[in-house]
Amino acid sequence: MENQTVLTAFLMTLFAGLSTGIGSLISLLAKRTNTNFLSLSLGLSAGVMIYVSFMELMPKSLDSLIGVFGQRVGTLYLMLGFFGGIALIALIDFLVPKSQNPHEIHGVEEMKTNYRLKQTGVITAITIAIHNFPEGIATFMSAMNSVEVAIPITVAIAIHNIPEGIAVAVPIYHSTGNRKKAFWLSFASGLAEPLGALIAFFFLLPFWNPVLDAFILSAISGIMVFISLDELLPSAEKYGKHHLSIIGLVIGMAIMALSLYLFI
Repeated sequence: MENQTVLTAFLMTLFAGLSTGIGSLISLLAKRTNTNFLSLSLGLSAGVMIYVSFMELMPKSLDSLIGVFGQRVGTLYLMLGFFGGIALIALIDFLVPKSQNPHEIHGVEEMKTNYRLKQTGVITAITIAIHNFPEGIATFMSAMNSVEVAIPITVAIAIHNIPEGIAVAVPIYHSTGNRKKAFWLSFASGLAEPLGALIAFFFLLPFWNPVLDAFILSAISGIMVFISLDELLPSAEKYGKHHLSIIGLVIGMAIMALSLYLFI
């Protein structure tokens, strides 16, 4: 792998992760949550992830696997990779307590309510890192395959991390009463994304070959589809803007389709 490609993949993953800082700033500075913006953006992120998973990553993975193993075995490995990716992030999601799950919806209005926090901000940040590192793997490995495809994926994950930043900053602020601490811990929680990139770099790249590349692409597809269906769209629904989230979904798919078309 070229050093420039690796550096670009790391920078894209870092950008996606640290966008939690945008959410924390919103929670600390805004008086009310802009539910229209969040519903639309969450839907857009889901549209990008779903479209690129089924229209780019999985077909590319399938072609490579069939080329090595044949139609039947190659398709089986694609299925194993896809559902393996879903199983990985679903297991992590299951192990994270609901009260500490960063994808549970919070509004900035909660900054003034008696929000109960059972654990300290540091423990919460560690929990978030464990929960979110597969997203870092997905972003990094996507960028290693194709920067053009990874750009909209990176933007989609970055947008998805904005309400996550709100979800982190709100309980930390209320448990400490310190706005600066809430911001920095929320901002730092985004380091879970580049942590996933580091894990991919040290444990996947040394064994890189076309078969592993194809299998990882299928797993990334599973991860992104799960994130979209389990987190992004339900979160948009919880903000109470169903039609805006669907409009965002279609716009996200259109953006991804246009992006792929331009790079044919």
